[in-house]
Amino acid sequence: MSRLPFDPNKMAVRKEPPQAPAILTVSQLSQKLDSVLRDGLTSAIRVSGEISGFRDRTHWYFDLKDADSVISCVMFQSAARRSSIQPADGLQVVIKGRIEYYAKQGKVSLLAESIEPIGAGALDLAFRKLVDECRALGWLDPNRKRLLPRFPRRIAIVTSRTGAALQDVLVTMKRRCPAVSALIVDVRVQGDAAAAEITAAIRELSIRGNELNLDAIILTRGGGSKEDLWSFNDRQLAESIVNSPIPIVAAIGHETDTTLAELVADERCATPTQAAMRLTPDAAELARQVESLDRRLNSHIRRLTATGRRSIDTLAARPALRDPMTIIEDRRELLESHTANLCSAAMRCIRDRTSNLNLLAAKLDRHRPQAIHAGKRSLLETLARRLEVATRARTGEVDLTERTDRLALALRNIHKSATARIDSTDRQLRAISPLRVLDRGFSVTTTPDGRIIRSTLNVQPGDQITTRVADGQFTSITQPNDGSPTPPRSQPTPAPPPPVSLPRRPSSKKPTNNQEGLFGTP
Repeated sequence: MSRLPFDPNKMAVRKEPPQAPAILTVSQLSQKLDSVLRDGLTSAIRVSGEISGFRDRTHWYFDLKDADSVISCVMFQSAARRSSIQPADGLQVVIKGRIEYYAKQGKVSLLAESIEPIGAGALDLAFRKLVDECRALGWLDPNRKRLLPRFPRRIAIVTSRTGAALQDVLVTMKRRCPAVSALIVDVRVQGDAAAAEITAAIRELSIRGNELNLDAIILTRGGGSKEDLWSFNDRQLAESIVNSPIPIVAAIGHETDTTLAELVADERCATPTQAAMRLTPDAAELARQVESLDRRLNSHIRRLTATGRRSIDTLAARPALRDPMTIIEDRRELLESHTANLCSAAMRCIRDRTSNLNLLAAKLDRHRPQAIHAGKRSLLETLARRLEVATRARTGEVDLTERTDRLALALRNIHKSATARIDSTDRQLRAISPLRVLDRGFSVTTTPDGRIIRSTLNVQPGDQITTRVADGQFTSITQPNDGSPTPPRSQPTPAPPPPVSLPRRPSSKKPTNNQEGLFGTP
């Protein structure tokens, strides 16, 4: 094989070796990565996937994954509070957020701003979260709910004017009780703006309820899918129902459908017709009740009238009512008998008291210091005369004038001394007098012969005893302990005890002529 001729253009050019790339620090590389991510993903993104490894640490941390990849996610507390669902492992969601590179850990994370569930299961989860929140606030408590009026004057119907539910309510109300008027509030019951319109309508009715004479509100619409009825699961709508002063009956969808508005309403009905029947009284039934009450009232009145007439006839047949003077005469005779018995008993009591008083006065007279003093004085005068006669006989013609004067002076002194002793004794008797004890509330009980009773052994059943108190005395008859009366027994009356002479005691006080004795002036 021959060689080709030399061609300088085809000579190989020697290339310079490639230049090595610049050396970057880790921070510089992190900045470039962050810049690339920010420039490449300038707006918020929406990512769907399955939640895994959820951790609630004030902020929410979890991974979002699919069959081939996984990315770390974080949702800060401010965004987590606004979330309508609670994340859980295995939940399919759509997350709206932005990508951020965290240089200190070299991690790329998705900062979530909102979480939306995917599919019907997501709606159920959101509904359960709303129900749990309302239950925690006490909105589902039966004790909170208001009572429905028995006879409403006017009912507001919050629904769509074009819906079949409105016609069902109006027809039922007119059939049951035409006297109940209806106020139709036209709102949208489906779509994004439906919840706001219904909320505004209920708040307006709550404010103007008295002005419009409203007694109840019916919130209703026909059946539909969960998405169609989702407007009635709004939290603001539920709050307006709870705060309404007017009772609200909710009938939304079919019997199997359940919404938050129905749960917080004062009463839930399965259908619009049932809601109208619940609030509107049945005029025909009311008429039957009135007729029944009328019959019962007439029967009761007739029965009461007959009973009253029989009572009047019975009273009129009594002798006392036919002739009232009979009662008066009977009472007069009884009064006269009691008066006679009372007068007789009073006279007997007076006689007994007088007899006892006379007996005690006689005994007292025998022991009066004045009588004793008079006897002593008479004896003293007799002795003085005898002494004078005897003295004259013994002395003969001797002048006894001086001796007589001395004797008279001695007698006066003796008399004064005796008077002083009597006064002292009088004061002592006054000090120990039973009358002073009687004035302090005590009493003295004696037998008819004047003996003081000091023991129950001194009396027998049937004895007559006299009790003296401060202002008088009274007589009693003793009875045995069993309370049965016993006739007085006869016994000999003992003779009164002889008077007791009190011994005289010398007194150091000078006698006074104007002192009173125990029972008067001496």
